[in-house]
Amino acid sequence: MTDKLPINLGHLLRQRTVEGERIEYKAGWNPKSVLHAICAFANDFHNLGGGYVILGVKEKDGRPVLPPKGISPQKINAIQNELLALGHSAIRPHYHPLTATYSIEGRTILALWVPGGETRPYKARASLAKGRSDWAYYIRKHSSTVRARDADARELMSLAATVPFDDRYRQTASINDLSGRLVRNFLRDIGSDLAAEATDLSMAELGQRMNIVGGPPEAMFPKNVGLLFFNDRPHDFFPSTQIDVVWFPDGPGGDRFEEKEFRGPLSLILGEAIGYVERNYLKETVVKHPHKPEAERFWNFPIGAIEEALVNAIYHRSYEEREPVEVRITAEELVVLSFPGADRSIRMEDFQKGQAVSRRYRNRRIGEFLKELDLAEGRSTGVPKILRAMRENGSPAPVFESDDDRTFFLVRLPVHEQVGKEVAQQETVQDAGQVAEQDNLLEIKQNRNSLQVTGQDEGQVTVHDTVHDTVHDAQQDTAQVTDQVRELVAVLGTEMGRNELQAAMELVNRSHFTTAYLKPALDAGLIEMTLPDKPTSRHQRYRRTVAGQDLAERIKGKGGSA
Repeated sequence: MTDKLPINLGHLLRQRTVEGERIEYKAGWNPKSVLHAICAFANDFHNLGGGYVILGVKEKDGRPVLPPKGISPQKINAIQNELLALGHSAIRPHYHPLTATYSIEGRTILALWVPGGETRPYKARASLAKGRSDWAYYIRKHSSTVRARDADARELMSLAATVPFDDRYRQTASINDLSGRLVRNFLRDIGSDLAAEATDLSMAELGQRMNIVGGPPEAMFPKNVGLLFFNDRPHDFFPSTQIDVVWFPDGPGGDRFEEKEFRGPLSLILGEAIGYVERNYLKETVVKHPHKPEAERFWNFPIGAIEEALVNAIYHRSYEEREPVEVRITAEELVVLSFPGADRSIRMEDFQKGQAVSRRYRNRRIGEFLKELDLAEGRSTGVPKILRAMRENGSPAPVFESDDDRTFFLVRLPVHEQVGKEVAQQETVQDAGQVAEQDNLLEIKQNRNSLQVTGQDEGQVTVHDTVHDTVHDAQQDTAQVTDQVRELVAVLGTEMGRNELQAAMELVNRSHFTTAYLKPALDAGLIEMTLPDKPTSRHQRYRRTVAGQDLAERIKGKGGSA
């Protein structure tokens, strides 16, 4: 029994109005009907994280009727005592839901939170009438509680062999490893009434109410889901619990890449990784048509598709495998890779059609918390949302890949076709400019050799110095020495790292800094790496070359321009 649950009941009633597999409304107190619903949610046949029974709310066509009918406050205590008795005598193994009262539009509501049980399968008395002793297993089918029979009953029995990984106790950790700050932030973010009480509760009490700790009072342990969401360093318990974002400016086969790791609580790294990709790698294109009043707008990759692909990867990955979720970005596509793959019962063709339906979710508790944060729905809706986001952006259809054993799952989001054409055109122009530059320098070098030969009897040193200046000036005046390159050379101190340079130049976009400033300056030979054999080292720094120093002095001598 509790005062408040980690849910926002008003939000459930007003926003999530369709009665489904995770919520059932009851106008009043019917012991047998409520008992069977509790049994069904505790069995959690589809690994959705259990559900809620709301007493005092009528239902019509699957929707709650508001204002609610309510429950008489004088009857609440008696109902809770009867629930306690039923949990001991009418359901096996014993099971007790968590309950709380709420005031909705002036009426008292009794909410029962029924998490998926740790010792399923559960069976309940089919009838509470005296002299009847038959028992049955109950499960949720769509929005109804039904008796499990035949194949469903056999499948329910098979679930007894395993407790989902995220719902297991972590005996190498203690409840002190759970952060009260993160728990309170979560409750505040979802608008839970429990947030107001959280500061006055111990971690043990708060953890029990949220079902993220368990065990006897003298030996309580956090559950894996609690450590994944409410510990600042979950990767200490579950190695490779992280999201890696990798950018390949020259394509996957190139020598250069940029990588950023996101580690921490699952909900935080999801938001950070999505925000990082959006800030640094997404670009909106606006095309104005002369005969249309409205301009055409599209993105290289739609953020909606990226969000769904990443949320699904976090939801469905295995935290027992030491492989991170990886986002790989090139000019041609954005790829989200996770391990392992989808269940083999789902055909890859169905993924491509947006018709993939899973009856098993690897991480039901992770899904439960993601749903509270409105990050996931757990109804096999992720794939259709990805398809819709790509279609609405005018992008090619996404591609879903896996192997026969489903050891990995990969989502490819191709770049918008028009953006891809622009990139190809830019690369063609850049390649042509590089060829012209090389031809120009070759001609200068040939002239230099000729001058050195003819000038041996007339002062070779003077001629050599003159030719060196000619070659040097030609290098500075090539297409690569842009205003951006000059700015970088002027700002660069003795030695500076990438982040120092970006901060000094007040540049936020890492990708733009690389392509417009850093790479052209390196290619022009104006700056060099301090660790050329380790181009991606975190200790990498940059310094001016002799040519870069000359250019910096010329910029300074000419009042900031060369």
